[in-house]
Amino acid sequence: MEIILTVEDLSISFGGNRVLDGVNFELRRGETLGVIGPNGAGKTVMLNILSGILKPTSGEVIFEGERLTGKSTDEYARIGIGRTFQVPRSFENMTLYENIMVGGIYGDHLKEPQAGSRAEILLNLIGLADKAKVFAGKLGLLDRKRLEIGIALASRPKLLLLDEVAGGLTESEVLKILELISEMKETGISIIWIEHVLQTMVDGTDRVMLLAEGKNLICGLPRDVMASSEVERVYLGVKK
Repeated sequence: MEIILTVEDLSISFGGNRVLDGVNFELRRGETLGVIGPNGAGKTVMLNILSGILKPTSGEVIFEGERLTGKSTDEYARIGIGRTFQVPRSFENMTLYENIMVGGIYGDHLKEPQAGSRAEILLNLIGLADKAKVFAGKLGLLDRKRLEIGIALASRPKLLLLDEVAGGLTESEVLKILELISEMKETGISIIWIEHVLQTMVDGTDRVMLLAEGKNLICGLPRDVMASSEVERVYLGVKK
């Protein structure tokens, strides 16, 4: 399967604190890579680098053969990288339809009619078509998370970065997120998904990477990684 993303020796420091220290991995087209690790492991910092919000101290991010070092966040979006945030960033005084339209207009430079058509398609995909005219500020947490995904998809990303979209949800709500991710995967999109809800990593990903102490310690099939001594040691806190 074709490699869409290559991360080479990615490192970043803030003052004397080295948050990422030589992270290396590849992502295949259409693959979902889960990322787990303890708090402070650098997971969100890594997503911030992959989406252009932060610049690495050293290392390279290569997307579809193109080196991204030095590009702006707008350029990252235009070449096909989208993301969500731990705290949803929708416009609360705009409807769901308008929120997704904004994503298409500013993320993919669509004209209003085309952005509107895409918003209708995405509202159906995320299961919120019946709430198209509801203001985003009226939504519960699950629907805020789904809207966040819809906004990110409005720019037609080839790579979607998900930051804890299942966090804070009930067990039944997590299942709805897993169903949505499964539908997204059928479109061929590549996904990097940070999550603390381990069920999502086992049931919703193709591979899982353990990030700890600024390094990617292990990467493999979800159940193999979850059963590893490394996960027990640095993530679950089990002493051997």
